[in-house]
Amino acid sequence: MTIRPGTPFPLGATWDGLGVNFALYSQHAHKVELLFFSGLDAREASQTFTLLERTGPVWHGYLTGVYPGQRYGYRVHGPFEPGNGHRFNPHKVLLDPYAKALGRSLEWDNALFGYAIGDPGEDLSYSDADSAPFAPLGMVVEDAFAWGDDRHPKVPWENTIIYEAHVKGISRLHPDVDESVRGTYLGLASEPILEHLTTLGVTTVELLPVQAFTNDHYLVEKGLSNYWGYNPLNYFAPEPTYATRPETAVPEFKTMVRALHNAGLEVIIDVVYNHTGEGNRMGPTLSYKGVDNLSYYKTNPDDRRFYMDYTGTGNTLDATQSAVTRLVTDSLRYWVEEMHVDGFRFDLASSLARGLDDIDMRSVALLAIEQDPVLSQVKLIAEPWDVGPNGYQVGGFPWNWSEWNGRYRDTVRSFWHGGEGLTAELATRVTGSSDLYAQGGRHPSASINFITAHDGFTLQDLVAYNGKHNDANLEGNRDGEDHNNSFNGGVEGETDDAAVLKGRETRKRTFLATLLLSQGVPMLLGGDELSRTQGGNNNAYCQDNPISWFNWDLNEREQGFLNFTRDLIAFRQAHPIFRRRGFLTGREVDGCRDVTWLHPDGREMNQGDWYNPRLRALGMLLCGEASSELARSGQQRRSDESYLVLFHGKRPVRFILPDVPSHSGWLWQRLWATEPGRTRRTRPLYAGSNLVLQPGQLSVLRGVEPG
Repeated sequence: MTIRPGTPFPLGATWDGLGVNFALYSQHAHKVELLFFSGLDAREASQTFTLLERTGPVWHGYLTGVYPGQRYGYRVHGPFEPGNGHRFNPHKVLLDPYAKALGRSLEWDNALFGYAIGDPGEDLSYSDADSAPFAPLGMVVEDAFAWGDDRHPKVPWENTIIYEAHVKGISRLHPDVDESVRGTYLGLASEPILEHLTTLGVTTVELLPVQAFTNDHYLVEKGLSNYWGYNPLNYFAPEPTYATRPETAVPEFKTMVRALHNAGLEVIIDVVYNHTGEGNRMGPTLSYKGVDNLSYYKTNPDDRRFYMDYTGTGNTLDATQSAVTRLVTDSLRYWVEEMHVDGFRFDLASSLARGLDDIDMRSVALLAIEQDPVLSQVKLIAEPWDVGPNGYQVGGFPWNWSEWNGRYRDTVRSFWHGGEGLTAELATRVTGSSDLYAQGGRHPSASINFITAHDGFTLQDLVAYNGKHNDANLEGNRDGEDHNNSFNGGVEGETDDAAVLKGRETRKRTFLATLLLSQGVPMLLGGDELSRTQGGNNNAYCQDNPISWFNWDLNEREQGFLNFTRDLIAFRQAHPIFRRRGFLTGREVDGCRDVTWLHPDGREMNQGDWYNPRLRALGMLLCGEASSELARSGQQRRSDESYLVLFHGKRPVRFILPDVPSHSGWLWQRLWATEPGRTRRTRPLYAGSNLVLQPGQLSVLRGVEPG
């Protein structure tokens, strides 16, 4: 083959039907070699080409006669000066940061490390062991795919209900999914899973990381694996282990997205642009570290040998560097334009706004996303914190972002756990957290409300365990969160006690009803609707087994909770009063106040009530006539019925029912309470009637016309 100059952009390996253009960013390299490997088991390169062309920091070349499926890697020459931040080592074969597919996964071996394992000099030593037999490789891909009339569902934010799921876990044990595709992209796209999601009523599937990730060395040594995938290896290639065959990961991912779109479901992917799987200075040299360490990572300005770790993983990508900003935005656009995803949830998103120590929400990376004509049109969700100074930024992200609202989770858990002095905080959270998001033209949809997520207890375990039980992680139960605001009902874990089980089912329904009747965007942890348990493990990141997989064999109690979840989601979607675009203000709108907060005595809450630590019950009165927001299409009113939502905490209480707003003489009918088996609809009650509320429950009443 003859190598031609090629072009510096696009970065990566780009096939044009005749050949492939290869382009690699490395500002500090002295020489770049492109290596071809003839097959999956090749232990050394079959051909090597030197990229002689350099345009600025980009090394590039074009070769004819190269086709999709070709496996490749790089050797990058430059200074090995860890003290100055340079870790070039041409004995290490490197994965292209822009590889669109993984041609071979890594095989752990000491040769993957840039230094000599066991040398007293640690990472200052130099390893000349060739990593070619063990290194991860890129693969040239064919982008063409029969998308047909695939379209982004574009669900309005206020109608969005997010379902957080794991590609493998959701279908791995489903008996009606063909065994050949269980636990894969195609398994998620199978008819039984699509039917479950659509009948459940969610609108948006948020997938745990699907970008290719590394299986941590220390986990492999213990016989475990990185199940969640928050240890990225590459930001373009889909994780190959979720495909029926690694080499078909790209078309299988696209097939999954197309199927979800055809079912009316959006696809959001969890992305991890805060760190990589190369770890700290003692980690392996797999890609970025050997391509150009200083261009990709934040190093300590006082000693470039060491990394700044704002992620708890050993390294942090340096979003102030143009190479990283380009990598992030190029990757995001690729997943939108080529893979057709509908948005992103950014893990430890504060790191994208971080300089050396400080947080700047007008950072280069965030501004690049904001102004991008593609990325500014998709759903952007921040996990608004990292582990560095001032990293907790809930409420601090720019106007075009929504955020995981950790304060919502903590408040709701604490209130239903029996915490004192939380009525004011609860009222703020269930009405959209205006204290956090009302500024700058943001809306309640900026708040992604959740009770449970992948990180922590499942909903079933939240009501069944007082403490974590993470022994299966082989870390002596020291990992995972200690402060969970959970309550087991009197028995730790599994039990046959009918009273304990009824109490747990009540609390599960109460949590779920609180979530789905709150303003903002609700997020359900996938499997919670199935009463999925992890046996009390609140950090199951390394449990690729039935601890994490969904169990579809439901008993009568579990089926009842699934039915309740479906009904509750349908109720929310049927009533715009619970999913307003604007914040509730308490002011009069269209003849009545949009929200009124009530004391159990039937009167409006006063200032002293809000600060009464003994007050554990309150009512949220929503006036249907005040919900006349304009619909997105046309100018129709979005008025609704009036509802009274009663939160009743730790002990039984009598609640005096108020007047139905705007309808003198109307009655209240209780539609349902969160105690299992309670009759959904009761006889209508007049204003002024006493309603006895049982502890730990939520009740919903609707204003109805007499007769």
